Amino acid sequence: MQKALGIDIGGTKILYSVLDKDGNILSEIKKTSTPKTAEEIISVLKSIIKEHYNNIDVIGLSSAGAVNLENTMVLSSTPNLPAGYNSIDFSKLSDKKVFVENDANCAVWAEYKSGSAKGFNTVLMVTIGTGIGGGVVSDGKLFRGSTGNALEVGSLKIFADKRQKCTCGRYDCWESYASGTGLKNCAKTGALEYPEFCTSIYKDKNPEELTTYDITDGVEKNDAFCLRVFEQWQYYMFVGLVGLTDIFNPDCIVISGGMCGFVDIKKLEEKINSESVVTPVKVKLAETKNNAGMIGAGLLALQ
Repeated sequence: MQKALGIDIGGTKILYSVLDKDGNILSEIKKTSTPKTAEEIISVLKSIIKEHYNNIDVIGLSSAGAVNLENTMVLSSTPNLPAGYNSIDFSKLSDKKVFVENDANCAVWAEYKSGSAKGFNTVLMVTIGTGIGGGVVSDGKLFRGSTGNALEVGSLKIFADKRQKCTCGRYDCWESYASGTGLKNCAKTGALEYPEFCTSIYKDKNPEELTTYDITDGVEKNDAFCLRVFEQWQYYMFVGLVGLTDIFNPDCIVISGGMCGFVDIKKLEEKINSESVVTPVKVKLAETKNNAGMIGAGLLALQ
């Protein structure tokens, strides 16, 4: 039985373990802090590979950023990783096969092969955290686009009249409304527009200082203002998802990321299916969670 070493390289930590072809974790999941230089990252990765070398056949790496079509290097800007990271040729880390893929692509592959989307044919995964990422698998293949940059779904434009500036510098990207940052933005706007703010538990707080946690906590306390903000945020999430459903016609949508636990999955599924012009879709929460990148990378390397 072939085994892979799955490694997920994040901005703050590197997560790794040995996996089999079914995504079963065969060794202790370990983590180490992400080094501050590209040279140190290379050194740490070589050390991790050496630790498991005799027990693995291939190495799979999950990373932020667009990956080249040869799956050897990360090409695009990765602001949370050190200078020089984009010049690392990961294939030279070992004499065994080393395969690198974008973290969102790894995550959707993990869910498709061993998570909540197992058994479905066309899977759209949307990761909702500080920003929004996405990936698609159809007929057993990742959809990567012409240069490997496909599925930058957070950059989907949902308004045309420059209502809100996104962190990327453009206006009205989907993630500026429907991500964790988007929930905070909805709260700031809502504090100025919704009469419920006058009786909210946060009525004395500066709207600019409202946080994502304030709103989720307020929802749990049945605060009318927070409930309205949250409803607006879920509507923005729906707007993007129904558009992507009409484009990709998935039979399963997987929602993952730090904000997914707050989403009403059943309500979201009903609303998408009531408005979409394509066949019905199932909406599910991700099962592989924080291990998705690591598992997906290992499984892809074994392909």
